[in-house]
Amino acid sequence: MSRYAALLLAVLCATSTSGVVSTVAAQARASDAAKWEVPRTPDGHPDLQGNWTNMTLTPFERARDRGPVFTWEEVEEMERTTDDGCPANPGTVACGRPVIAGSISGQEYNEVYWDRGSRVAIVDGEPRTSLVTSPSNGRRPPLTPEGERRVQESRELRSQFGPYDHPELRPLGERCVINSGTSNPAGPPMVPKTSYNGNFTIVQTADHVMIMVEMIHDARIIRIGSGPRLPTKVRPWFGDSWGRWEGDVLVVETTNINPKQALRGVPPSEHMKVTERFTRVDAETILYEFTVEDPTMYTQAWGGEIPLNKFDDRLYEYACHEGNYSMTSVLSGARYQENLAAQGSSDSRRD
Repeated sequence: MSRYAALLLAVLCATSTSGVVSTVAAQARASDAAKWEVPRTPDGHPDLQGNWTNMTLTPFERARDRGPVFTWEEVEEMERTTDDGCPANPGTVACGRPVIAGSISGQEYNEVYWDRGSRVAIVDGEPRTSLVTSPSNGRRPPLTPEGERRVQESRELRSQFGPYDHPELRPLGERCVINSGTSNPAGPPMVPKTSYNGNFTIVQTADHVMIMVEMIHDARIIRIGSGPRLPTKVRPWFGDSWGRWEGDVLVVETTNINPKQALRGVPPSEHMKVTERFTRVDAETILYEFTVEDPTMYTQAWGGEIPLNKFDDRLYEYACHEGNYSMTSVLSGARYQENLAAQGSSDSRRD
Protein backbone atom coordinates (compact mmCIF):
# COMPACT_ATOMS: atom_id res chain seq x y z
CA MET A 1 0.00 0.00 0.00
CA SER A 2 1.39 3.43 -0.96
CA ARG A 3 1.71 6.07 1.72
CA TYR A 4 -0.97 8.13 -0.05
CA ALA A 5 -3.43 5.23 0.08
CA ALA A 6 -2.57 4.67 3.74
CA LEU A 7 -3.12 8.35 4.47
CA LEU A 8 -6.50 8.27 2.71
CA LEU A 9 -7.52 5.19 4.68
CA ALA A 10 -6.52 6.87 7.94
CA VAL A 11 -8.59 9.96 7.11
CA LEU A 12 -11.61 7.85 6.22
CA CYS A 13 -11.29 5.86 9.45
CA ALA A 14 -10.97 9.03 11.51
CA THR A 15 -14.00 10.56 9.82
CA SER A 16 -16.01 7.40 10.37
CA THR A 17 -14.96 7.20 14.01
CA SER A 18 -15.85 10.86 14.55
CA GLY A 19 -19.30 10.27 13.08
CA VAL A 20 -19.83 7.25 15.31
CA VAL A 21 -18.73 9.20 18.40
CA SER A 22 -21.03 12.11 17.52
CA THR A 23 -23.94 9.76 16.95
CA VAL A 24 -23.31 7.94 20.22
CA ALA A 25 -23.05 11.24 22.10
CA ALA A 26 -26.32 12.47 20.58
CA GLN A 27 -28.02 9.20 21.48
CA ALA A 28 -26.67 9.45 25.03
CA ARG A 29 -28.06 12.96 25.42
CA ALA A 30 -31.44 11.85 24.06
CA SER A 31 -31.41 8.89 26.45
CA ASP A 32 -30.61 11.14 29.43
CA ALA A 33 -33.47 13.47 28.46
CA ALA A 34 -35.86 10.55 28.18
CA LYS A 35 -34.86 9.28 31.64
CA TRP A 36 -35.24 12.68 33.30
CA GLU A 37 -38.29 13.06 35.48
CA VAL A 38 -39.77 16.31 36.73
CA PRO A 39 -38.73 16.80 40.37
CA ARG A 40 -41.70 17.30 42.65
CA THR A 41 -42.44 19.00 45.94
CA PRO A 42 -44.07 17.06 48.82
CA ASP A 43 -47.50 18.18 47.57
CA GLY A 44 -46.84 16.55 44.18
CA HIS A 45 -46.37 19.61 41.97
CA PRO A 46 -43.28 20.28 39.81
CA ASP A 47 -40.43 21.72 41.85
CA LEU A 48 -39.49 25.12 40.40
CA GLN A 49 -37.25 26.09 43.30
CA GLY A 50 -33.67 27.22 43.02
CA ASN A 51 -31.63 29.96 41.42
CA TRP A 52 -32.33 30.87 37.80
CA THR A 53 -31.31 33.46 35.23
CA ASN A 54 -32.96 34.80 32.07
CA MET A 55 -29.99 36.81 30.76
CA THR A 56 -29.64 36.27 27.04
CA LEU A 57 -28.17 37.71 23.85
CA THR A 58 -31.56 37.43 22.17
CA PRO A 59 -33.22 40.87 21.87
CA PHE A 60 -36.62 41.49 23.39
CA GLU A 61 -38.18 42.52 20.07
CA ARG A 62 -37.22 41.27 16.62
CA ALA A 63 -35.46 43.41 14.05
CA ARG A 64 -37.86 44.33 11.28
CA ASP A 65 -35.92 42.51 8.57
CA ARG A 66 -35.51 39.21 10.45
CA GLY A 67 -37.27 35.88 10.53
CA PRO A 68 -38.13 34.12 13.80
CA VAL A 69 -34.84 32.17 14.17
CA PHE A 70 -31.12 32.77 13.81
CA THR A 71 -28.99 30.48 11.69
CA TRP A 72 -26.57 28.34 13.68
CA GLU A 73 -23.72 30.23 12.02
CA GLU A 74 -25.15 33.47 13.40
CA VAL A 75 -25.50 31.89 16.83
CA GLU A 76 -21.87 30.79 16.75
CA GLU A 77 -20.72 34.29 15.87
CA MET A 78 -22.91 35.93 18.53
CA GLU A 79 -21.70 33.56 21.24
CA ARG A 80 -18.08 33.57 20.12
CA THR A 81 -15.40 34.36 22.67
CA THR A 82 -11.74 35.23 22.18
CA ASP A 83 -8.85 32.91 23.04
CA ASP A 84 -8.72 34.34 26.57
CA GLY A 85 -12.37 33.51 27.17
CA CYS A 86 -13.61 37.09 26.80
CA PRO A 87 -16.74 37.96 24.82
CA ALA A 88 -16.05 38.81 21.20
CA ASN A 89 -18.06 42.00 21.66
CA PRO A 90 -15.74 44.94 22.37
CA GLY A 91 -15.45 47.09 25.46
CA THR A 92 -15.13 44.69 28.38
CA VAL A 93 -12.79 46.06 31.02
CA ALA A 94 -13.06 42.84 33.00
CA CYS A 95 -11.22 41.06 30.21
CA GLY A 96 -8.35 43.52 30.20
CA ARG A 97 -9.50 45.64 27.32
CA PRO A 98 -9.00 49.40 27.59
CA VAL A 99 -11.95 51.75 27.82
CA ILE A 100 -12.67 54.19 25.03
CA ALA A 101 -10.02 56.88 24.76
CA GLY A 102 -10.85 60.22 26.31
CA SER A 103 -12.91 61.00 29.35
CA ILE A 104 -14.25 57.99 31.23
CA SER A 105 -18.02 57.93 31.42
CA GLY A 106 -19.93 56.05 34.07
CA GLN A 107 -20.79 53.33 31.59
CA GLU A 108 -17.17 52.75 30.60
CA TYR A 109 -16.07 52.77 34.23
CA ASN A 110 -18.68 50.18 35.13
CA GLU A 111 -18.01 47.81 32.20
CA VAL A 112 -16.39 45.41 34.64
CA TYR A 113 -19.79 44.82 36.25
CA TRP A 114 -21.93 44.33 33.14
CA ASP A 115 -23.47 40.95 32.35
CA ARG A 116 -25.41 41.12 29.11
CA GLY A 117 -25.77 37.39 28.68
CA SER A 118 -23.60 34.95 26.77
CA ARG A 119 -26.08 32.66 25.00
CA VAL A 120 -28.89 32.98 22.49
CA ALA A 121 -32.33 31.93 23.79
CA ILE A 122 -33.16 28.41 22.57
CA VAL A 123 -36.82 27.35 22.69
CA ASP A 124 -38.01 24.04 21.20
CA GLY A 125 -34.58 23.65 19.63
CA GLU A 126 -34.83 27.00 17.83
CA PRO A 127 -32.39 29.89 18.35
CA ARG A 128 -34.91 32.71 18.63
CA THR A 129 -34.34 36.18 17.16
CA SER A 130 -36.68 37.77 19.71
CA LEU A 131 -38.24 36.98 23.05
CA VAL A 132 -41.56 38.39 21.84
CA THR A 133 -43.25 35.71 19.72
CA SER A 134 -46.79 37.04 19.42
CA PRO A 135 -47.68 38.84 17.17
CA SER A 136 -45.83 36.76 14.60
CA ASN A 137 -43.53 39.65 13.67
CA GLY A 138 -41.93 39.42 17.11
CA ARG A 139 -42.73 43.02 18.02
CA ARG A 140 -45.15 44.65 20.41
CA PRO A 141 -48.36 45.80 18.70
CA PRO A 142 -49.11 49.51 18.20
CA LEU A 143 -50.77 51.51 20.94
CA THR A 144 -54.44 52.36 20.74
CA PRO A 145 -55.41 56.04 20.35
CA GLU A 146 -56.19 56.06 24.08
CA GLY A 147 -52.84 54.45 24.82
CA GLU A 148 -51.02 57.08 22.79
CA ARG A 149 -52.98 59.80 24.58
CA ARG A 150 -52.01 58.47 28.01
CA VAL A 151 -48.33 58.15 27.09
CA GLN A 152 -48.30 61.70 25.70
CA GLU A 153 -50.13 63.00 28.76
CA SER A 154 -47.47 61.47 30.99
CA ARG A 155 -44.69 63.04 28.92
CA GLU A 156 -46.32 66.46 29.03
CA LEU A 157 -46.75 66.22 32.79
CA ARG A 158 -43.06 65.46 33.28
CA SER A 159 -41.98 68.11 30.77
CA GLN A 160 -43.13 70.82 33.18
CA PHE A 161 -40.18 69.95 35.41
CA GLY A 162 -36.48 69.46 35.04
CA PRO A 163 -35.18 65.91 35.55
CA TYR A 164 -33.69 66.88 38.94
CA ASP A 165 -36.41 69.17 40.30
CA HIS A 166 -37.49 66.69 42.98
CA PRO A 167 -36.78 63.05 43.86
CA GLU A 168 -40.04 61.65 42.47
CA LEU A 169 -38.84 62.57 38.99
CA ARG A 170 -35.84 60.26 39.26
CA PRO A 171 -36.21 56.65 38.00
CA LEU A 172 -37.73 54.07 40.35
CA GLY A 173 -34.53 52.05 40.23
CA GLU A 174 -32.38 55.01 41.16
CA ARG A 175 -34.67 55.63 44.10
CA CYS A 176 -34.37 51.96 45.12
CA VAL A 177 -38.15 51.46 44.96
CA ILE A 178 -38.36 48.69 42.34
CA ASN A 179 -36.49 47.97 39.15
CA SER A 180 -38.71 49.15 36.32
CA GLY A 181 -38.47 50.82 32.94
CA THR A 182 -36.80 48.94 30.08
CA SER A 183 -36.95 45.73 32.12
CA ASN A 184 -39.12 44.32 34.88
CA PRO A 185 -37.09 41.40 36.29
CA ALA A 186 -39.70 40.50 38.92
CA GLY A 187 -42.54 41.06 36.49
CA PRO A 188 -45.11 40.76 35.49
CA PRO A 189 -44.03 39.96 32.87
CA MET A 190 -40.49 38.99 33.86
CA VAL A 191 -38.54 40.89 31.20
CA PRO A 192 -34.76 40.23 31.20
CA LYS A 193 -32.38 43.00 32.09
CA THR A 194 -29.82 44.16 29.55
CA SER A 195 -27.05 45.03 31.98
CA TYR A 196 -26.56 42.90 35.10
CA ASN A 197 -28.20 41.09 38.03
CA GLY A 198 -30.69 39.23 35.86
CA ASN A 199 -30.83 36.38 38.38
CA PHE A 200 -33.53 35.29 40.80
CA THR A 201 -34.51 32.73 43.39
CA ILE A 202 -37.80 30.81 43.41
CA VAL A 203 -39.15 29.46 46.72
CA GLN A 204 -42.27 27.33 46.65
CA THR A 205 -44.81 26.03 49.17
CA ALA A 206 -48.19 24.38 48.75
CA ASP A 207 -50.01 27.73 48.77
CA HIS A 208 -47.41 30.33 47.75
CA VAL A 209 -44.61 30.90 45.24
CA MET A 210 -42.05 33.61 45.94
CA ILE A 211 -39.81 35.07 43.24
CA MET A 212 -36.97 37.22 44.57
CA VAL A 213 -34.81 38.95 41.97
CA GLU A 214 -31.24 39.98 42.62
CA MET A 215 -31.84 43.49 41.29
CA ILE A 216 -32.98 45.71 44.19
CA HIS A 217 -33.93 42.45 46.01
CA ASP A 218 -37.52 42.79 44.73
CA ALA A 219 -39.71 40.00 46.10
CA ARG A 220 -42.94 39.03 44.39
CA ILE A 221 -45.46 36.85 46.21
CA ILE A 222 -47.81 34.65 44.18
CA ARG A 223 -50.71 33.07 46.06
CA ILE A 224 -52.05 29.72 44.88
CA GLY A 225 -55.82 29.73 44.74
CA SER A 226 -58.71 31.75 43.35
CA GLY A 227 -59.06 34.80 45.55
CA PRO A 228 -60.38 37.01 46.93
CA ARG A 229 -58.86 39.56 44.55
CA LEU A 230 -57.87 43.05 45.56
CA PRO A 231 -60.33 45.87 44.90
CA THR A 232 -59.83 47.52 41.51
CA LYS A 233 -58.45 50.74 43.00
CA VAL A 234 -55.74 48.93 45.00
CA ARG A 235 -52.75 48.63 42.66
CA PRO A 236 -49.55 47.56 44.45
CA TRP A 237 -46.09 47.05 42.99
CA PHE A 238 -46.08 43.77 40.96
CA GLY A 239 -49.88 43.74 41.04
CA ASP A 240 -52.20 41.10 42.50
CA SER A 241 -50.89 37.66 41.42
CA TRP A 242 -52.79 34.40 41.79
CA GLY A 243 -51.55 31.04 40.55
CA ARG A 244 -53.05 27.67 39.76
CA TRP A 245 -51.71 24.36 38.49
CA GLU A 246 -52.84 23.09 35.10
CA GLY A 247 -51.26 19.65 35.12
CA ASP A 248 -47.54 20.29 35.49
CA VAL A 249 -47.75 23.95 34.43
CA LEU A 250 -47.94 26.79 36.94
CA VAL A 251 -50.30 29.42 35.50
CA VAL A 252 -50.22 32.87 37.11
CA GLU A 253 -52.71 35.67 36.40
CA THR A 254 -51.89 39.19 37.57
CA THR A 255 -54.10 42.29 37.61
CA ASN A 256 -54.09 45.58 39.57
CA ILE A 257 -50.55 46.48 38.44
CA ASN A 258 -49.29 49.80 39.79
CA PRO A 259 -49.73 52.59 37.18
CA LYS A 260 -46.11 53.70 37.71
CA GLN A 261 -44.73 50.25 36.90
CA ALA A 262 -44.24 50.94 33.21
CA LEU A 263 -43.38 48.11 30.82
CA ARG A 264 -40.67 49.32 28.48
CA GLY A 265 -41.95 52.87 28.67
CA VAL A 266 -45.67 52.09 28.49
CA PRO A 267 -47.67 52.45 31.73
CA PRO A 268 -50.30 49.79 32.45
CA SER A 269 -53.94 50.75 32.43
CA GLU A 270 -56.39 49.66 35.09
CA HIS A 271 -57.49 46.87 32.70
CA MET A 272 -54.10 45.24 32.18
CA LYS A 273 -53.81 41.49 32.85
CA VAL A 274 -50.66 39.42 32.51
CA THR A 275 -50.85 35.63 32.24
CA GLU A 276 -47.64 33.68 32.87
CA ARG A 277 -46.88 29.98 32.46
CA PHE A 278 -43.94 28.22 34.15
CA THR A 279 -43.06 24.77 32.77
CA ARG A 280 -40.08 22.72 33.98
CA VAL A 281 -38.82 21.22 30.71
CA ASP A 282 -35.53 19.67 31.89
CA ALA A 283 -33.04 19.69 34.74
CA GLU A 284 -31.54 23.00 33.62
CA THR A 285 -34.51 24.91 32.19
CA ILE A 286 -37.91 26.38 32.98
CA LEU A 287 -39.86 27.62 29.96
CA TYR A 288 -41.45 30.94 30.86
CA GLU A 289 -44.34 32.12 28.68
CA PHE A 290 -46.28 35.34 29.09
CA THR A 291 -49.25 37.11 27.54
CA VAL A 292 -50.06 40.80 28.05
CA GLU A 293 -53.70 41.86 27.64
CA ASP A 294 -54.44 45.57 27.91
CA PRO A 295 -57.14 46.64 25.43
CA THR A 296 -56.94 50.21 26.73
CA MET A 297 -53.27 50.57 25.79
CA TYR A 298 -52.55 48.04 23.00
CA THR A 299 -54.37 47.22 19.77
CA GLN A 300 -54.04 43.49 20.51
CA ALA A 301 -52.71 41.06 23.08
CA TRP A 302 -49.03 40.16 22.82
CA GLY A 303 -46.53 37.89 24.51
CA GLY A 304 -43.42 35.76 24.30
CA GLU A 305 -41.31 32.85 25.48
CA ILE A 306 -38.13 33.05 27.57
CA PRO A 307 -35.99 30.16 28.81
CA LEU A 308 -35.05 30.43 32.49
CA ASN A 309 -31.70 28.69 32.87
CA LYS A 310 -30.32 27.10 36.02
CA PHE A 311 -27.97 29.52 37.78
CA ASP A 312 -25.34 27.52 39.65
CA ASP A 313 -24.05 30.41 41.67
CA ARG A 314 -25.01 32.65 44.56
CA LEU A 315 -27.22 35.71 44.45
CA TYR A 316 -25.73 38.68 46.23
CA GLU A 317 -27.37 41.38 48.29
CA TYR A 318 -28.29 44.44 46.27
CA ALA A 319 -28.32 46.95 49.09
CA CYS A 320 -29.09 49.92 46.79
CA HIS A 321 -27.70 52.41 49.28
CA GLU A 322 -25.75 54.27 46.62
CA GLY A 323 -28.98 55.68 45.20
CA ASN A 324 -30.38 56.49 48.64
CA TYR A 325 -27.27 58.26 49.86
CA SER A 326 -26.46 59.97 46.59
CA MET A 327 -29.96 61.37 46.05
CA THR A 328 -29.10 64.37 48.23
CA SER A 329 -25.94 64.94 46.21
CA VAL A 330 -27.78 64.58 42.90
CA LEU A 331 -30.40 67.18 43.82
CA SER A 332 -27.85 69.46 45.53
CA GLY A 333 -25.70 69.38 42.41
CA ALA A 334 -28.69 70.41 40.31
CA ARG A 335 -29.43 73.32 42.65
CA TYR A 336 -25.76 74.37 42.48
CA GLN A 337 -25.85 74.45 38.67
CA GLU A 338 -29.10 76.40 38.72
CA ASN A 339 -27.55 79.00 41.03
CA LEU A 340 -24.55 79.34 38.75
CA ALA A 341 -26.82 79.83 35.74
CA ALA A 342 -28.88 82.43 37.60
CA GLN A 343 -25.69 84.34 38.44
CA GLY A 344 -24.44 84.11 34.89
CA SER A 345 -21.27 82.32 35.95
CA SER A 346 -19.82 78.91 35.28
CA ASP A 347 -18.15 76.18 37.28
CA SER A 348 -14.40 76.76 37.10
CA ARG A 349 -13.86 73.03 37.60
CA ARG A 350 -15.32 72.43 34.14
CA ASP A 351 -13.08 74.96 32.36
